Amino acid sequence: MSLTERLVQIVGPGYVSTDADVLAGLSVDHTGRYRGRAGLLVRPGSADEVADVLRACRDAGAYVTVQGGRTSLVAGTVPEHDDVLLSTERLRDVGDVDVLERRIRVGAGVTLAAVQRAASAAGLVFGVDLAARDSATVGGMASTNAGGLRTVRYGNMGEQVIGLDVALPDGTVVRRHSQVRMDNTGYDLASLFIGAEGTLGVITTLDLRLHPAPRSRVTAVCGFADLDALVEAGRAFREMDGIAALELIDARASALTAEHVGVSAPVEGAWQLLVELAGDTDQTERLAEALDDARLAGEPAVGVDAAAQQRLWQVREAVAEVLGVYGPPLKFDVSLPLSAIHPFATQAADLVAAQAPDAIPVLFGHVGEGNLHLNLVRCVLDADTEHALYSAMMELIAGLGGNVSSEHGVGSRKRDYVSMSRSDNDIAAMRAVKAAFDPTGYLNPAVLFD
Repeated sequence: MSLTERLVQIVGPGYVSTDADVLAGLSVDHTGRYRGRAGLLVRPGSADEVADVLRACRDAGAYVTVQGGRTSLVAGTVPEHDDVLLSTERLRDVGDVDVLERRIRVGAGVTLAAVQRAASAAGLVFGVDLAARDSATVGGMASTNAGGLRTVRYGNMGEQVIGLDVALPDGTVVRRHSQVRMDNTGYDLASLFIGAEGTLGVITTLDLRLHPAPRSRVTAVCGFADLDALVEAGRAFREMDGIAALELIDARASALTAEHVGVSAPVEGAWQLLVELAGDTDQTERLAEALDDARLAGEPAVGVDAAAQQRLWQVREAVAEVLGVYGPPLKFDVSLPLSAIHPFATQAADLVAAQAPDAIPVLFGHVGEGNLHLNLVRCVLDADTEHALYSAMMELIAGLGGNVSSEHGVGSRKRDYVSMSRSDNDIAAMRAVKAAFDPTGYLNPAVLFD
């Protein structure tokens, strides 16, 4: 029996495809910049089916690339070896919200937006938010330990996961769930799969922590002439009780959103900071007091009611809409000490001007954690020049004490640069863990390791 026939036997004929057009469409990453090749697509409908699919692929000697919402920005879902594409899109069960314990159980293929809707209907909130909420799936978000717009308040995805089911490379399923809040029984296996980028197993189900919804919010966008002044304000805000969001946007991003989607910055300044405070009492006075000490370029724009807050958030969220207006952007997702943000912005701009003079560098991101997204818009380079620029940027980040990868993971795009952020012994330990779970290396073979 061929592998295709075996997979049809496991999941049914409607959930296996070898159509060349379908596979081609699924073998390109979210940015449109990186392409691979796949042999077939399989869409299992349960944890047990996922496990059976993995066992069949392992026995057949086939490589497997796992795909969720395919919003990876580091080619984490791009197959390189005529792989079997294992999609989690049918794992869409959404359980009832446990209001008393503030938790919900969902399938790995459930979108972030669906989790947010379920939480909101129960008067709660989910702690992670992304611009790609309508397509990003919670399984993929856990696999990359995604951060996003609310990380400064609630933490990364790993801090929201309190249980999960994982199909292992040998075709078994680990079901790690607990009804108690403190459970130190044995190894913390669940956390091992958070941020592993699908290299150790396929997450199929998650128990997610929910949070009380704040009664009051106040949002502001502030303009700064000087990036150091913005970082100084950001450092002060991130230590405040009630901080809910802290986002940096540069004026080049605002110029693009104004030109292409009609969303203009409401303040003057080369740099903008979106701040949101939330709590059970009115936060407006606390915001005003904090801004008194900030070196602003002018008066901030403040939103107290929901409609005004939404308008201010458009400034940040519209950035994602314009990054591809000149074709696929070249993306750098980095984590830096706050003290290195200004040197990075200056030196990165100089590097781009020297090696990609036609590109427009756009910088934005989660300044509270030093997690920034540098996007080179209108960046058309040959392969060698792009590789040279990418490597130089990674060296710049590492030289400033940063991490070459942050909330987007390593994927295949950054695997050659892991040694800039991890020691040889660290990498050897990670390889040992990978070999223990997946000795033949067939699961997500292009990701993380070369």
